[in-house]
Amino acid sequence: MRRGGLLGSTGEQSNASENHPAVWRTWERPTDLLSLVGRTPLLRLRRIGSEFPGVEIYAKAEWYNPGGSVKDRAGLWIIQEAEAAGRLTPEKCILDATSGNTGIAYAWIARVKGYRVTLAVPANVTPERKRILRALGAELIFTDPREGSDGAIRMARRLAAEHPDRYFYADQYNNPANWRAHYETTGVEIFEQTAGRVTHFVAGLGTSGTFVGAGRRLRELCPGITLVSVQPDAPFHGIEGLKHMPTAIRPGIYDATLADVNLEVTTEEAYAMVRRLAREEGMLVGVSSGAALAGALRIARTVGRGVIVTIFPDSGDKYLSERFWEEL
Repeated sequence: MRRGGLLGSTGEQSNASENHPAVWRTWERPTDLLSLVGRTPLLRLRRIGSEFPGVEIYAKAEWYNPGGSVKDRAGLWIIQEAEAAGRLTPEKCILDATSGNTGIAYAWIARVKGYRVTLAVPANVTPERKRILRALGAELIFTDPREGSDGAIRMARRLAAEHPDRYFYADQYNNPANWRAHYETTGVEIFEQTAGRVTHFVAGLGTSGTFVGAGRRLRELCPGITLVSVQPDAPFHGIEGLKHMPTAIRPGIYDATLADVNLEVTTEEAYAMVRRLAREEGMLVGVSSGAALAGALRIARTVGRGVIVTIFPDSGDKYLSERFWEEL
């Protein structure tokens, strides 16, 4: 499959590069890993979507990014904007809080650009993520797993305050470059890949950058679109990467007025969708992708016709140690 292909009304690849040159031509001669970020495929969920005859359900396959997740987009924009503004200089170390994927993005991009990386990470992130981060040379500071991503945020803030000359604090939860990455790339890609036919956009809330950035751009391009946010239904949950907004430290970039529909998903629903995707669509995805699909299917049940696009943030290879796979 060619990355970034345009999807017609049947969901098949079309040779439409003449009409949409930005989708194809800007990446056809990549010179390094950085040029491979974005322009990910949009995949139609045919088997799962077959129970909704008038609805097309698509997922943006973000594991096609070099670091394996949607967070490569934000990580690259945050670093490049900081470089341009003079806030990230060669002697500084990149610092942030992460549950894994953004840290992986920082780590590999830093290797390419020659920076050091220090990450505050909840101690209960999967062993696979810890190994990947260490393999890429990141320094890890583990925080209380009971505090989730909020505990990691507090640790990163403390380190940044204590050593302002040592660190560039990337602050993904409050950095506008996070949502701008998706405004400039993800939203445009979805519009072009559906030939402007998208009617519903569904995305999970973690930092909220994907939902806010892509949602804002899609609302400009498709004024009638319905924007749907998805979050866990409880403060303590197993959907790694997502936040329960009513009780968590709310990201500064989060726009609570943007969503037309706000959905809450249980951990069990997300797990069930991950298993279903593996068995029915051949897609091995992460738990937040399962939550996104659960939200997309709820919307599909309420509309007679439509083109629903959701985001699958990463693949499932970093979650194979999770116990829910034993239920297969």
